[in-house]
Amino acid sequence: MRSLHRFLVVAAAALAAGLSFGATEANLATEAELDSIKGLGPASTARILQARAQSPFKDWADFLRRVKGFKGSSAARLSEAGLTVNGQSFEAPAKAQAAP
Repeated sequence: MRSLHRFLVVAAAALAAGLSFGATEANLATEAELDSIKGLGPASTARILQARAQSPFKDWADFLRRVKGFKGSSAARLSEAGLTVNGQSFEAPAKAQAAP
């Protein structure tokens, strides 16, 4: 019985730890959660919250259009750090291939 109790405690701790490393949704995250994303600080977090207060972000393109100071390269870094927009990770647009 004691080993079952230990197993349950360890399993619960592992589950909690796993959830803490999950994605941070830009449309739902608190100020503190956004600040915890590498690459975001108080000023950029404030811009995100201000834009989000107008309406939720539809996608990364909407996020980049409405939040000043972010471009594709910074969106890619934020996405790698765990930020999602409307449940999606950032995917850079495919570059147009030159005609042969």
